[in-house]
Amino acid sequence: MRTEWEGKLHSKADFQELLMEIITPLIPYYSKEKAQLKLGVTATNYDRRASCLEAFSRPLWGLVPFWAGGGRSQVFERIYRRGLAAGTNPESEEYWGGFHAFDQRFVEMAAISYGLILTPEKVWEPLSGQEQDNLANWLYGINEHELPICNWILFAVLVNLALKKLGRKYDPEKLEYYLKGADTFYLGDGWYQDGDSGQKDYYVSFAIHFYSLFYVRVMEPEDPARCKLYKERAELFAKQFIYWFDDHGAALPYGRSLCYRFSQVSFFCACLMADVTPFPIGVMKGLIVRHLCDWMRKPIFDRNDILTIGYGYPDLIMGERYNGPGSPYWALKTFAILMLPDQHPFWEAEAERMPELEQQISLPYADMLIRRYPNHTTAYVPGKYSPKGHGQTPAKYGKFAYDTRFSINIAKSNYEIHEAAPDNMLAFYINGYVYVRRICEEYRITETEVISKWIPYPGIVVDSTIIPTEHGHRRKHTIISDMECTAYDCGFAVEIDVEGELLTEESSMAQVENGHSLCRVQVVAGDGKGTVIVADPNTNLLHPMTRIPAICYQIQKGKNEIVTEVEAEYCREW
Repeated sequence: MRTEWEGKLHSKADFQELLMEIITPLIPYYSKEKAQLKLGVTATNYDRRASCLEAFSRPLWGLVPFWAGGGRSQVFERIYRRGLAAGTNPESEEYWGGFHAFDQRFVEMAAISYGLILTPEKVWEPLSGQEQDNLANWLYGINEHELPICNWILFAVLVNLALKKLGRKYDPEKLEYYLKGADTFYLGDGWYQDGDSGQKDYYVSFAIHFYSLFYVRVMEPEDPARCKLYKERAELFAKQFIYWFDDHGAALPYGRSLCYRFSQVSFFCACLMADVTPFPIGVMKGLIVRHLCDWMRKPIFDRNDILTIGYGYPDLIMGERYNGPGSPYWALKTFAILMLPDQHPFWEAEAERMPELEQQISLPYADMLIRRYPNHTTAYVPGKYSPKGHGQTPAKYGKFAYDTRFSINIAKSNYEIHEAAPDNMLAFYINGYVYVRRICEEYRITETEVISKWIPYPGIVVDSTIIPTEHGHRRKHTIISDMECTAYDCGFAVEIDVEGELLTEESSMAQVENGHSLCRVQVVAGDGKGTVIVADPNTNLLHPMTRIPAICYQIQKGKNEIVTEVEAEYCREW
C-alpha cells in the first residue's frame, strides 16, 4: 500500500520523500551493469534494448532536480554513474546500441542531457576520460539521423546544449535549426501544435513548453530575447491551460500518452523552474499538491510499487504502441520543482485553492470549449485530430466530451456496441460493426457551442452541435443517410460495482447512477429509446467497470433530426 499523502505535501523534504517512495522500488530491477532497467515483458514498436534504456533514463526526470536541489542518494548516484558508462560503451554487453532514423534512443537522451546540464557532478565528472568520450560520442548521434517533425526536435536541442556546456563537440547549426523549427509549431495565445500532426494535447505542456522553459533556466543570460519570448508564451498558455484542471486537482483525460499521468501538471512546475509565475505561488502550489494527491489515491502502482501502463489503474487496452514498462516514469517531470533552492517561497507557501475562473470558456487555439461544473470539469471538442494514430486515437480525440471525473472509455473492438464502449459518441451500428466520429470534415467553435461535420460511413453525413448547459450539454444532430440503420447517442460512462448503483431504462430516457455520480440522457427530438450499454470491463480509463446510458435512435433514409439532452453530476467527498 502507498503512503497516504493527503495533507502531507508541503515542505521540500515532503516532495523529496514522495519522489523516493516512487523510485526506490525500482532498485532491484536494474541490470548487472545498471544500464538497463527491466520492469516487464510487454512489447513496444521499438526494440527491447531501447525499452530497457527508456526505463533507465526516465527516473532521471525526478532524480536530476532532486540532486540539483541538494538531495542525496548514494544508491542512485552509483547506479547512474555505472549505467551511463556501460550503456554508452560499445564493448559492453549492455551497450544501448547505435541509431536509425526516428530512434527511440533519441527520446531518452533528453533526460540524460537534463542531468548533464544541471548535475554534471553526479553524472559526468565521476566518469573516466574514456567513459566521457563514449557518452559524448553516443549523444552526438542524434545529429546524424532524421527526427520526426514534432516535439522530438527539442530532444536534439537538449542534447546539443549539454554537449556545448560540457565543452564537447556539438552541432550549433542543428541547435539553431531545431529551435527555429519549434517556433513554426507556434499558433498564438501561448499555444503550439505538436509539429506536423497538428495535435494540441499534453505534448504542448509537458514537452514543448517544458523544454522551452528549461531552455530559459539554463540559457537566459546567453539568449535573452528568445527566453523572454518563451516566458511570455508560457504566461499566456498558463491562463488557459489551468482550465484543464478541476477544483480538486484532476486533469482532463484528453489525447495520447495519458499513461504519463501526473506529468499533466509538470508545466506549472517548469514555470517555477524558469521563474515564471502566471499565478500567485500559493495557487500554483495548491494545484500541484492537489494533482499529486489525486493521483496517489489511485491504484496506479502494482503490488511491487512499480508504476503501471494505464491511467487510473493498470490497463494495457488504452496504451499506445510506444508505451513500454518504463514509459510511465515520464510522470517524474513534475518533480522539476525539487531544483528550487531551499529558500524559495514555494516551500513556505500554503497550498491555495484555484483562482477565480470563468464558468465557461472557449480556447480557440486548443479547439476546445470548456465548462466548469461543481466537482468536475468537461471539455467539448470537434473531433479534429491527425490520422497518424498511435492507438485508440478516435477515443482520445474524437468524443464530444472529456471529463476530469467521468473520464473516457476506449474501444476493445468495434464489432459489438459493448466492446466499442462509445461513451460521449454518436455510434452507428451497421452490418454488425460500430462506426463513430473519426476525423471531422469541418468544424467551428464559438463561445457557446461546438459544431462539426463528419462522415462515419459512406453515405452518411452528420452535422453535430454540442451546447453546454447548466447540468451537462445538449446535442443536436442532423443526419443525412442513404440507408436505414441504428445510432446510439451515448452519455458519460458511470462507475458501477460501487455503493448505490442504479440503472434505469425508459422509453425516452436512460440513467446510470451510483452513490456519488450519475449520468442521464433524454430524448428531446427524434425516434429514440433509452438503453444502458454494458461496457466491457477495463475500457474506462478511471473505472474498471462502467455502464453507459444511451438513446438508441432509428435512422431513416434521408434527413434525420435528433436532439439528446445529457446531464451529469459528480459529488464524491474528498
